[in-house]
Parts: sequence; C-alpha cells; structure tokens
Amino acid sequence: MDTKRLEMGMIGNGSIAGLVDERGTLQWACFPQFDGDPVFCALLEPKGRDAGFWSIEIDDFDHAEQSYERNSAVLITRLYDRKGQALEITDFMPRFKRHGRIYHPVMLMRRLHPLHGKPRVQVRLRPLCNHGADVPGTTTGSNHIRFLLGEQILRLTSDLPVPFLKRELGFLLDRDFSFALGPDETLDAAPGDLFESHLARTLDYWHQWTRYLSVPFEWQEAVIRAAITLKLCQFESTGAIIAAPTTSIPESADSGRNWDYRYCWLRDAAFVVRALNRLGATRSMEEYLGYMLNLVSAGGDLNPVYGISFEDEIKESEVPALNGYRGMGPVRIGNAAWQQRQYDVYGSLILAGEQIFFDQRLRRVGDRAIFEKLEQLGEVALRQAEQPDAGLWEYRGRQNAHTYTAALSWVGCDRLARIASSLGDAARHDYWREQADGLRERVLAWAWNAELGHLVASKGGTDLDASLLPLGEFGFIAYDDPRYIATVDAIGQQLREGNYVFRYRHADDFGLPHTSFTLCTFWYVNALAGIGRKSEARAIFEEILTRRTRLGLLSEDIDPATGELWGNFPQTYSMVGLINSAMRLSRSWEEAL
Repeated sequence: MDTKRLEMGMIGNGSIAGLVDERGTLQWACFPQFDGDPVFCALLEPKGRDAGFWSIEIDDFDHAEQSYERNSAVLITRLYDRKGQALEITDFMPRFKRHGRIYHPVMLMRRLHPLHGKPRVQVRLRPLCNHGADVPGTTTGSNHIRFLLGEQILRLTSDLPVPFLKRELGFLLDRDFSFALGPDETLDAAPGDLFESHLARTLDYWHQWTRYLSVPFEWQEAVIRAAITLKLCQFESTGAIIAAPTTSIPESADSGRNWDYRYCWLRDAAFVVRALNRLGATRSMEEYLGYMLNLVSAGGDLNPVYGISFEDEIKESEVPALNGYRGMGPVRIGNAAWQQRQYDVYGSLILAGEQIFFDQRLRRVGDRAIFEKLEQLGEVALRQAEQPDAGLWEYRGRQNAHTYTAALSWVGCDRLARIASSLGDAARHDYWREQADGLRERVLAWAWNAELGHLVASKGGTDLDASLLPLGEFGFIAYDDPRYIATVDAIGQQLREGNYVFRYRHADDFGLPHTSFTLCTFWYVNALAGIGRKSEARAIFEEILTRRTRLGLLSEDIDPATGELWGNFPQTYSMVGLINSAMRLSRSWEEAL
C-alpha cells in the first residue's frame, strides 16, 4: 500500500472514524470506537501482510479525484481508467437525529457508482485484528460476510454477490453496489435502500449543523472544514474529544516521536470547545463540560489525559506486528502522559467552563454548584502554579516550573473572579481577584529575563518557548506591553524558520526537533495581529493554508524545508489554530459587504 503522504480524507460519526486515501482505500479505522483495535491499519504497515485495508481498484488506473460533499463529512472519490471510464465511491459513517437523539452506529457505508462506461473493478476487504497481528476468521451468508475479530464481530452486508467479495473477483461495474460494514446484525432494509436513506439523513444533519455556524467572512470553506473535523473527533457517548484519530505517525522522519493520540487531553479538548463556541457550535461545549464535571466530581488530582470513557490509566506499550508509518516505528498503543503532572490543565478546564456562565444560547447556564466545582480546580491551580511539572509539551525526562503552567493558573483565578462577579458574590470575586493579581505579579517577575530581553519558558531558565505566545490572548500580559512585544520578536528570530514556528529549538528527550508545530505557527500569527503586524500575520496564515491537504486537513507538524505534513492526523490542535486565526484576521461581514 502507498502510505507515503498524508493525503487522506477523514470520515466519522462520533463513534468511530476512518481515513481514506486519495484512491479510495480505507487505510485506517478502529472498532468499536476511536481507541479500539485498528481493524484497518495499513497506514502503519502490517509486518509481512498485504492487509489492513479496504480498497476499490479500477483496472488500467489513470487518475483519481477526491472531494467532500459540500459542508459535510461525506467523502467522494472518483477513479478513472485510461479508456475514459470512471466510477465514484461514496464513503460516510451515518450520523443523524433519530428518536429524539443522535444516531451514530458503529457503521461504515460505501457505494460504487459507474460514472462513465462499465469500468472493471475489484473490491479487496482485508481487515486484521489484535493490532495487526492476526487475520480474522470468516463465515458467510447469502449476502454478507462475518469477520471474527477477536472479541468483536463485524458484518459486511452488500448487494454485490458474496463470491466477488470473498474471492476478490474483478467485475464490470454496470450499476450501483452498496456496502454496510458494522455490527453483526441483519440490516432492516436492502443495502441500496439503506444506503440512500442513511446518506440523505446524514447529509441533512451536516448541512443543518454547518448552517448555524457563525463563520468569518474570509476563509469560510477552510473554517467549515476545520469545524467539521473537530466535531468528528468528539466521542458522542461521553463528550470526550480526542487529540487525533491516529497513533504513531512520527513528528518527523525516524524521530521516535511516535505517540498515540486517540485519547482526551483535557487541555486540547478545552481549546477545541472554545473554538467551536466561537463558531456557535455550543452543544459540543455542553457535552464536553459533562465529561469534565464527571472527572472533577471524582475528586483527587487530575491527569492531563484520560480515555474517552473516563479511563484514568492508559498504559503505553509497543505493537510488534506493525512496522509503522512508512516503516518508521515504533507503533505505540496507550500514552504514558497519563502519569505526568501537568498543572495547566486546571486553569484550562476553568477557561473551558467559563462560557456556561455568560452564554445565553446554552440550554443550561452556570450555577452555584458548578462554580463551586470550578473553585476546587482553582485552588489546586493556585497551589501548583509555580511548582515543577512536565509542562504542556510533556517532557518525559525533566520537570520545571513552567511559565505557561503558571499563566494558565492565573487564567483560572482570573476567570473565577469574573464568574463570581456574574453571580453577585463580591467576597469570592475579591478573593480570586487578589489571588490572580498576586500570582501574575510573581510570575512576571521571574519569567522576565532582563539580560536576554524577553520572557523565558521556565523559572530560572533561559529557554525560549512558543507557549509564551498565547499569554497575550489569555490576557495574562497586554499585547502592547514591551515585554510581550520583545518576546514575540525573539520568537520570530529564534524559533521561526521561513513561515513556520517551532515549539522550541533546544534538545529534549529525543534530541533536537526537526519540524515546526503547526499550532505554534497559528499562535505566532495571532500574536503578530495582536501587536499590530496584521499584514504580516495574514501572509503567514495564507501560506499555512496552502500546506493543508487537498481536502483541507492538517496534521500536527510541518517540515519547513519541504512543507510535508508529519505527526498524527488530522490534529485537533492544528484545526483549532486555523479557526482562531481566521476569526482574528478576517474582515468583518460589515466591512466586506
């Protein structure tokens, strides 16, 4: 399988997600949920097996085209042969309202449709189980194949005769054929009829969802695609938001920086819901707040990352049966970051919950009980603000008192003061305002390095770090503060390579970084706009937009030398950055019309 580039489209429905490459091959999908067994794992190259994929192949292939149905998560791939014949593949996972709630079955639906002529095609469905180690057993019925995948069974039901599927026979495509891969259950309608019904209702769902987004005037298509992608990363059953649907795509070639991102980082998810809130997609925030409050109510210290079903242990291990993306192992399942202390998560959660007290669009507004839960987080944030932790970059071999952590702790105190004021509680407002002001004064005193002429990333340190950029947006330091402007200038000189910004340039547990971190570039764009260099910010932003895949997606990292995407894909952080920068830079509707 050709997996040399991250030119893939994401499909999903809030239960599962999949990646389909530009020739219509399903390269990645986990069942029965985001963090499940990667039944389709060709993206990570199974050892010694030509398997882990679902391909639709056309004889005498010439070229392919791929696009989303407008404002939806329905993916269209067109394959052409050298005779001018062509077929169309429609891929989606059903998602729509049914019986008063969202219907999001563990199901992938595909359809083959002849566009021109009668092309000869071949369907190859080769799932694996146990993280690529085993070929599943099968049983067949009159119009289905059952795949015995360890503890789960998936059933493929189709109106294409079973022998063509089981023996991978070529055939002339002279009419539509539909496929439904999902639970081991009998469909309640013919495959073609069910496909048409589910497709229409899924398209209607996405069209309704995007219709109510408050998008900026400029870059609307990019923002809508980013918003849909973020929504696809939210686990409907609990409200958790994954950082990405993949594992172990390295941050740069042969770097060993291969991590499993199929879990809910509290910090990342907080940024996601704030970005969606800005667009008016408030239900995601309400769902995530429910997830967050469930974790907080359990008491005790918070991990930086949890499983999508509230698992607090995500044990990390390496998978021997998969070579890795482009053969660049290791492939890891689980993430040891759950054991780290990252104290900025407390302020991040308060920041995420703040809107419920002020946004009148929400079904449930903040009350005294929720405020008291957030205050518990605030007390921990205040207590740990200047203590050493692993930081937001999750250093595995060292701990420091990080400026970003302290600033987010200030954010927590500051927002609690605002919330207390909205509730008419003068005493709690005064308490949190005093705590916030004192913390800010202490942190700026040790974070400012007069000799270097800029803020530094940690107490007593000298390193420059891109996480200093969003401090202006948080309100921790004013955009026109000379110390902030000097820090932005220093980051531009030391961490910027072309139009791309690195997290840092010092060696970490894995040596020197070789790729830029896409979110940091967007942070830099926002900082430039904040200090008045808006034309420069727009130029960089538009450059980064050209690095998206043809379908408008971004991974975690970009190689400044080649523009190639690296890291898990698509990455929620990167899509959040795109949305926030577009909202900041766009001309207003009033200006434009």
